[in-house]
Amino acid sequence: MKKIPLVSFVVSFSVTCLVLSESAISEENVVLSNQNLNIYGSLLAPEKSNKVALIISGSGPTDRNGNSPNLKNDSLKKLAFSLNESGIASLRYDKRGIAESSIKNLDESKLLFEDYVEDASLWIKWLKQTKNYNEITVIGHSEGSLIGMIAAEISSADKFVSLAGPGKSADRLLKEQLSKQKLVSRIANPLIDELVAGKQVIPPPFLKALFRPSVQPYLISWFKYDPSIEIAKLQIPSLIIQGSHDIQVSVEDARILFNSTDKADLKIIDGMNHILINTPLDREANLASYNQPEKPINTILTNQIVRFIDP
Repeated sequence: MKKIPLVSFVVSFSVTCLVLSESAISEENVVLSNQNLNIYGSLLAPEKSNKVALIISGSGPTDRNGNSPNLKNDSLKKLAFSLNESGIASLRYDKRGIAESSIKNLDESKLLFEDYVEDASLWIKWLKQTKNYNEITVIGHSEGSLIGMIAAEISSADKFVSLAGPGKSADRLLKEQLSKQKLVSRIANPLIDELVAGKQVIPPPFLKALFRPSVQPYLISWFKYDPSIEIAKLQIPSLIIQGSHDIQVSVEDARILFNSTDKADLKIIDGMNHILINTPLDREANLASYNQPEKPINTILTNQIVRFIDP
């Protein structure tokens, strides 16, 4: 893990008024400067709130709202606004290289998993030092769960929530995903093992997109971390939430995390999928919901998180 700077700089850009449930909500646009890069976020702060949640998005080009370039569902935005209605502040942000935090002429080979952890850690420190919140809860969704649990431990957050977080290391998950294609799996597995050992590989042409040289440093850095080991390091109250209709992360993953710590509670929400809404288990209908922002977030989910943050 790279050493995290003691000082970070966050500047408030503006305050915009949004409307939810016929009430005006003040959302502050903020920016974190780290390593000469700007990481942009949105702070929702109800009046007199002394508890805040840092919401970390999942893998790939997923922005602060839970959306990607071709998919809009507003899952994390809905979560933030639901917390706001219950008097809990939240900060969600575009990870470095994503959406408003995009980097011009990004050198992919310089991006490491630890960079995401460092940025999350600095946001936690800023919330403590600048906004003076009494209690900070880290909420990590999907890959953001692993980022969040490590950052929470480094920067001494008060509570942690894993939303649809994998329980296995990324190399194991990748092998499981590729196992359905026997030929691909037979060729890819040794390459994955080499990356786990910290060695770069020369993939065959049909695997170049997955194991392109520029992404291998990130994969090597990511494969080092096992969520079941990292969550065991947390000595703070934790909540593990998993939807029964999630076709990306399984209930088994949630149980692996739960069985790795004595500090966590486990909640399996019937019918909820990966983007935190109720859908059929049918794959086609489930995936269609990833581009249906009008669908409401699961209310059991928000109630569980609110009770955990503010019992």
